[in-house]
Amino acid sequence: MEINAKTRLLAVIGDPVSHSLSPTMHNAALEALGLDAVYVALRCPASALGTLLAACAAVGAAGNVTVPHKEAAARAVGRQTELCARVGACNTFWSEAGGLVGDNTDVAGVLAAVERLGAAAARSWLLLGTGGAARAVAIAAALARAELHVLSRDRARAEQFAEWARGRGVTAERAETQLTPDLAINTTPLGLKESDPLPLDPERSARLGAALDLVYAPGETRWVRLLHAAAVPAQDGRETLLHQGVAAFARFFPETPAPVEVMRAALARVLGSPQGAPAGV
Repeated sequence: MEINAKTRLLAVIGDPVSHSLSPTMHNAALEALGLDAVYVALRCPASALGTLLAACAAVGAAGNVTVPHKEAAARAVGRQTELCARVGACNTFWSEAGGLVGDNTDVAGVLAAVERLGAAAARSWLLLGTGGAARAVAIAAALARAELHVLSRDRARAEQFAEWARGRGVTAERAETQLTPDLAINTTPLGLKESDPLPLDPERSARLGAALDLVYAPGETRWVRLLHAAAVPAQDGRETLLHQGVAAFARFFPETPAPVEVMRAALARVLGSPQGAPAGV
């Protein structure tokens, strides 16, 4: 990849952001297609987010937003898509007429990952966390016609999130202790480090029908490995990352189909093949 004076800038913005594999995935796609663009990671504190997004608009840049800025980014862009407004979180942006358009492709990523997990028929979802990614999961649950049960260390926060979700057409309530859902989805950052606490205790994890961890790590996260050991169908966040990235690529390059298998292979080179992956993945 040769960078020149005409190279288009794409970026993922977050804090932290060094763990992100979006540059790996998107640069593999750009190289495979021979597109004159480069995708970088930009660490940005909350206080500088507005300034950075304004600079992106000024230079015609596009990209993605990750933790913890998705909700703030939705408020900072010049225009939101209908889905971005419904979610209240922006993870994808691009420039139009000197301003930024914000969208949410996490919803598409979650739905694709749930389907690949074999849990598309799940009608009871346990949501772990209440941040920007959790909002996308809530809307995905509504589109999947699933009931959402919200679990948070802060009981009041879980109640508030469930109320927010209900206001957007989601069947949602705070999770009860004895709930045994068809599917659990971790949207917290727990698992970025091997020493992190588990997002759900082992006893409750073993009773799940299936689980999706939006966190990804080489060799899969500790929670996903524990779930596999308990014979619970589970996967980490690589498929969610992949499919939100494919949807984002369509926003960046509307006339060019994303090379899905190239992007999947780029992630696998870093993360390794997931346990139980189909042949060729």
